[in-house]
Amino acid sequence: MMFLRIPLYLLITFFLAALCSSPYAQSPKPYVVMLSMDGFRWDYPDLCPTPNLDRIAAQGVKAQSIQPSFPSKTFANHYTMATGLYPDHHGLVENNFYDPATGKHYSISDRQAVEDPAFYGGEPIWVTAEKNGIISASFFWVGSEAPVKGIRPTYWKKYDHEFPFEQRIDTVIYWLSLPEEKRPHLITWYINEPDGIGHGEGPGGEGTWKMVAYLDSLLGVFLDKIEALPVAGKVNIIITSDHGMGPTSPDRCINLKEYVDITWFDEIEGYSPNLTFKVKNEFADTAWKALSEIPHVTVWKHGEVPDSLHYGLNPRTLDFILVADSAWQFSLTGKIPRSAGAHGYNPYNTDMHAIFYAKGPAFKVGYQHPTFENINLYPLICHILNIPPAPVDGDIKNVIMMLKD
Repeated sequence: MMFLRIPLYLLITFFLAALCSSPYAQSPKPYVVMLSMDGFRWDYPDLCPTPNLDRIAAQGVKAQSIQPSFPSKTFANHYTMATGLYPDHHGLVENNFYDPATGKHYSISDRQAVEDPAFYGGEPIWVTAEKNGIISASFFWVGSEAPVKGIRPTYWKKYDHEFPFEQRIDTVIYWLSLPEEKRPHLITWYINEPDGIGHGEGPGGEGTWKMVAYLDSLLGVFLDKIEALPVAGKVNIIITSDHGMGPTSPDRCINLKEYVDITWFDEIEGYSPNLTFKVKNEFADTAWKALSEIPHVTVWKHGEVPDSLHYGLNPRTLDFILVADSAWQFSLTGKIPRSAGAHGYNPYNTDMHAIFYAKGPAFKVGYQHPTFENINLYPLICHILNIPPAPVDGDIKNVIMMLKD
């Protein structure tokens, strides 16, 4: 048998060429820091001064908006942003839901459920990163408190609604200041405003605009601290949100008790403007007829939700899916909600759209990008970090134009 002798320098050349040609070559290791400010509607920066968001737009990319997935609720969409999957595909179909397969209920206020990996499908971006040797950190991002696929971020926090925003900034900066062998290259973190004030005062409330201005000032502090770090030139920053906010009024509220009898159902999950129903067999026709006749709401049977919403096939969406018309609310108790703002509506309603700003070495400068769906955040981050993505609903082709060559 004859062996071909190849000079060592040629073997090294072949190896390096193959490595450099790989789309996931790891040189040098970039950073991605993604912040979500809950309920930050896409046009808030047009309604009040946001000089620091403007600063990011001038230095990087601003999208017209980012479109949430249905239902446009917090937990469903934060986990979509993390996994690149529609809620129907990753399983967090609502903030609260019933799982017929296990008989368990999921609620955002139930600590045991929040930390139970059985509720979470798909592969969150931090799991993909950790599987590929990239240290990750998460500060209150939905799903990061559960060992999805047996993996949590290297650094993570149990949710504390009252934890000061300023200290969240300090923690992120601390993580980026750790020695290289301990430093995360992926950080996802969360601020729970202006969602709260938006519900209370509505998207046009003076208090909402004051909160937006305050958050923008905090963003300025964050940017200044990032720019003072030795790794500043390698950090890609994404500022976004899970959904927007629509105006509501007590004058636009339906008392569902006037139309349905709750004893017809084994389960009623969710809250205005979204509900799912598990109906008792003997009342299936009666309940469907009654629900279909309620004004200012839309109701679908399981499996019959329009394809454009990518929803209603997961068993956790139960038998009937109901959503109020935009700007309308409902009550199951007869008590009229006093909130002036809500979300959960059809994501094609632009009131539900959120902000997207980004800057860093991966992004173009001064670039305006059209509206895109939030399922594309996961493949975007994978591309920047040079790691192979899991199968997802999003596609890097939808956002590749915001990146440098």
